[in-house]
Amino acid sequence: MSNAILNGEVAHAHEHGHDDHHDAGAMTVFGFWIYLMTDCILFASIFAAYAVLVNNVAGGPSGHEIFELGYVAVETGLLLLSSITFGFAMLAMHAHNKKGVLTWLAVTFLLGLGFIGMEINEFHLLISEGFGPQRSGFLSAFFTLVGTHGLHVTSGLLWMAVLMLQIRKKGLTETNNTRMSCLSLFWHFLDVVWICVFTVVYLMGAL
Repeated sequence: MSNAILNGEVAHAHEHGHDDHHDAGAMTVFGFWIYLMTDCILFASIFAAYAVLVNNVAGGPSGHEIFELGYVAVETGLLLLSSITFGFAMLAMHAHNKKGVLTWLAVTFLLGLGFIGMEINEFHLLISEGFGPQRSGFLSAFFTLVGTHGLHVTSGLLWMAVLMLQIRKKGLTETNNTRMSCLSLFWHFLDVVWICVFTVVYLMGAL
């Protein structure tokens, strides 16, 4: 009788601990949502500054003169495609497919790295032509907005690299799954922000 009670208490404690772990994961994701809301405020402020300064070219080039839509369209395609491949990684996670998760995260990482490489090259070309952030208010706002997004993508890539190592070493644990969920939110958020950047900065600037 006492053994049965003891076993029941152990099972109940194990179940309770498992529920607490799920609750902790849910709270982590909820907390990350709050962080993303603060990031929205950051980007909204930079977009507002860009809107104020976009016509302050100080005798320098405007967006129409320096933007190459074809080049930026390829950049955009890489980032949007990376969002799809991350979705495949999440599907593999829910299917408990460790190899699938690592494969799709690696593809996502390469696409994101290609995006950052193209952005750095764009900045390098502009600066080498004398169109750096110090040239005008417009260019200061442009480099700040696009550069801030680029820094976020770079942070996401570092996070992704570390997460791939953790998954390779420890597998698809509850903790790693929670990290995957948070990184997924972050990555898709950056895609949405980039669509706004592409529309407001590049499309409208090239007209």
